[in-house]
Amino acid sequence: MFFFREKVIIRNREAHTISRKHIDPDALQVLYRLSHAGFTAYLVGGGVRDLLLGRQPKDFDISTDAHPSQIRKLFRNCYLVGRRFRLAHVVFGRKVIEVSTFRKPPQADEADESAPGSLYQQEDNTFGTPEEDAKRRDFTVNGLFYDIRTFSVIDYVGGLRDLDRRTLRSIGDPNIRFREDPVRMMRAVRFAARLGLSMDWNCRRALRRHHGEIQQSSTPRLQEEIMRLFGHTCSATTFQLLWEHRLMSVLLPEIHAYVEKSGGARSPLFRHLAAFDQDAQHAASSNGLRMAVLLAPLYRAQLNAHGTSHARAQGHEVARTILDPIANRMTLPRQTYHTTCMLLDGLQRFEEFTHRSRRLRMAQHELFPEALALRRIEMAASGESPVALREWEELAEQAAQQPPATSAAAADTTGDLPSDASATPHASDEASTGDDSPSSPRAHQRRRPRRRQGRRRDATGLAPNALPTGGNAIPSGGDADRPADAG
Repeated sequence: MFFFREKVIIRNREAHTISRKHIDPDALQVLYRLSHAGFTAYLVGGGVRDLLLGRQPKDFDISTDAHPSQIRKLFRNCYLVGRRFRLAHVVFGRKVIEVSTFRKPPQADEADESAPGSLYQQEDNTFGTPEEDAKRRDFTVNGLFYDIRTFSVIDYVGGLRDLDRRTLRSIGDPNIRFREDPVRMMRAVRFAARLGLSMDWNCRRALRRHHGEIQQSSTPRLQEEIMRLFGHTCSATTFQLLWEHRLMSVLLPEIHAYVEKSGGARSPLFRHLAAFDQDAQHAASSNGLRMAVLLAPLYRAQLNAHGTSHARAQGHEVARTILDPIANRMTLPRQTYHTTCMLLDGLQRFEEFTHRSRRLRMAQHELFPEALALRRIEMAASGESPVALREWEELAEQAAQQPPATSAAAADTTGDLPSDASATPHASDEASTGDDSPSSPRAHQRRRPRRRQGRRRDATGLAPNALPTGGNAIPSGGDADRPADAG
């Protein structure tokens, strides 16, 4: 085994800051029911870590020695998910409490350890003990358990010590753990930025040594992790760590080349991301807006390189040229792709439109709130005064007060925000080009009367399989339980 032997540390209630009033009531209900049924059940992972740091956890996960089938018998609102390893989701309305069974850590195989991806984790589906489950996790600060019966924190991996030292340390040798699951390298960057922790020396060295193996991970997981880097108002720090540890050169080589060319740690990219972290639109931002913020500095640089003549005509093409290789590599959804292109090209419209009527039509477009947010972020990053956007904000409020149908019609009939010819046409566009439009010369056709639904009856007025009153035969096919037709 590649794990260091840690002494088990148990902190009693008076030695830590976790209180049950800070734990979700539904999570407490799951913990208590498992405990009363005779099972061991702990609050685990990020929920315990965040409570110890004085943060409000995003979700609460539970681990237990009960098997998935046993968990399902205890909760009527429980659904089992997963193929390789079954997880129990206990559903409370729109909230899901994830309950997993204690697992063993994966075993290092006999493959050549010098080959990239030779230790990539394929099997992780064996039940184990609480200590084995703690050592299976990625970082020590995520390997802590909270016992609902004794109100104590149980530490098998040294996570309490690392929290006190504000250090992010891998459980076991990071050279092996990162190769088992390369996505852990991105998680290390995200946790360090989000929690304000410093990575230990072994972790930093393993990142620089194995950063190229991030390509071994599946594309959907990488796409999900990249979008997570924008959360928790720390995207500027997160992407700077991604660049420093060379992960950006593999995941986003176009962005990495721009950062290297535009000043490194002083690149405008990090100012844009810092402005995004502070913007009011941050919490409700779509993936399209996030990608647009990431690409906006590069988009401006490419646009300036083409010159100012015919800038508007070139804007959409420049946006596609920048985004196409990233979209193909990450397999971006079509909606995210088109939203990103439209938001980037829309940056010029704030400077070009002068007539109030055209500005109002632009403000009625469904993407205008995010377009306004992107322009506001760009101005904050460059130090421009936001006073110039005051009229646009007033127009946005005015457009929001109009009926949705009016706004949608205006958005579809104007070209004030760019559109892509390859995009799927709106339903309103399809209706306007059909033969049934009001302007079509085609004569109005009468509809055929809708045929009455029901049983076909014969000349006697009875259904074919129905019995006359007083009959003593039983129709075949189980029709004896059906009520007889009245005719």
